[in-house]
This record gives sequence, C-alpha cells and structure tokens, in this order.
Amino acid sequence: MKVYCILSDERAYRSRSPTIFSTVLNRAGIKGAYVPFMVAPEDLGRAIQSLRILNIAGANVTVPYKESVIPYLDVLSEGANIIGAINTIVCTGEMLKGYNTNAIGFMDALQHADFDVTGSRALVFGTGGAAKAVVFILNWLRSEIVYVVGRHEGRTSGIVEQFGGEATPMDRLAEEAIRADILVNATSASSPDEAPKLAELVSQLSVPGCRLTLDLNYGREENFWREWANRHRVDFMDGLLPLAYQARRTFALWTGMQVPPEEFIDALGNGT
Repeated sequence: MKVYCILSDERAYRSRSPTIFSTVLNRAGIKGAYVPFMVAPEDLGRAIQSLRILNIAGANVTVPYKESVIPYLDVLSEGANIIGAINTIVCTGEMLKGYNTNAIGFMDALQHADFDVTGSRALVFGTGGAAKAVVFILNWLRSEIVYVVGRHEGRTSGIVEQFGGEATPMDRLAEEAIRADILVNATSASSPDEAPKLAELVSQLSVPGCRLTLDLNYGREENFWREWANRHRVDFMDGLLPLAYQARRTFALWTGMQVPPEEFIDALGNGT
C-alpha cells in the first residue's frame, strides 16, 4: 500500500485531487490511497519532514505553499528551479525532490482546447506560484507579449524580469483597453466574496480580441471570470482540465506509468 497526499491550508479539503488520483490509482491496479492534509503555515517544515517519517510515496503542494515549501526540499527539478515554485514532491527514501507540473499541465490543456499561443498576446492576473508557471510557459511557447497584473508592484516586476512580459498596473486596466488573445486568472480568487475589488475591476475590463478566458480555479458557483467571458462571448475554461493534465504528469513522476489523459479527465467528470 502506497500513500500519497496533498498539502495546503483549509483548501486541501476542497481539492479535487483526492478524487482524481484515487480513481486513477484504482484503475491502474495500484494499491494506494491519496489523502488531503491541512497544514498551518508555521507547521509547514514539520509537515515536510513528516513525509519522510511516515514514508509518504509522493505529495502535491498547492496554494499557499508552492513557493514557501522549497527551502524544506532536498533538490528541485530543472523546471521547478527556473520557475521558483513546485506542486509535486517525489519521495525516494530520505530524498525529497520538487517538481513543477503546473506549467506543462497548463500547456497540455491549451493544446486540448486547440489554442495556439505562439505569437499571441496574453493577459495574466496573479503573482504567486501558479502565475509564475503560466507566465513562464507562455513566454517559452513564444507568446508575442504577456501582460502581468498583480497587486504588489515588486512581485509583478520580479516575474516580468525573470520570465519576460510587461508589468501592468491594475489602475491601467480601469482606464484603457488591453488587447489580448487569452486572459488567464492565476490568482486564488474567482467569486465576488473572495475578492470584491477584483470582481469589480474585472466587470469593467475591456480586452478586445480575447478568444479564451482560462480560470485556474474551479468549483465556484459564482465566478466573475466566467461571467465576464459569457458577457463578451469569449470561450471559458476553468481549472479542472489543467488539473487533469498536471495530475497526469505528476502520476508519471510517482509511478513511472504513462496513463492516457482521458483517464484523468474522466475521473474528474464522474466524481468516482
């Protein structure tokens, strides 16, 4: 029996990762369990040490710990080191290695949607670990320009300096249109009660030329990104498809098995 887990704050209990991984483990004939662990910020280091003590086979890390977990790991993959954020830990004996499958999962989801970002213009909201993965892969796929929007000027400028793009103040969005082919929400907020000011800003957005709005969150009954897309007749994708594809990449790292992406997508769809 192998045990896998996801580490987060109280959001660990709302994650769909236990559903997707438990289903695919069962279908792949692997005796294993996948469980959510809620970890307080001050306990993160001890939680990571517990992976070794409890012989956990692998772990996912999600908001708010994708960046702060790094000092507690032994080594990072090349991609994780470049991006500066991880979402997957491979446990090999006492060795804990961090990987980032968010970036490649995001790319896979775009390919699934038949959306080619080469030469496109992108507008990305967020400055955390998820945003870093998105901005990195958009630049790597040769987007024409990536506008990065965040509340903190220093973090926004830091991402742009590291990966490329243009730091875009929020007040600029309220004053002028930003032409972009794709709008990506890489913040943790999608419903008005989570971020009232952001919801108000998004309601006033003018993004001529936008063909796809991709919200990396999921599970919100009210979603101001989806409402904006519907109002402007723009295709909308939530975070479930990127989740399925990044899970596939993570599963391969943990087990060495290449499972078809349809298995992960179906696991989310039927909830079993």
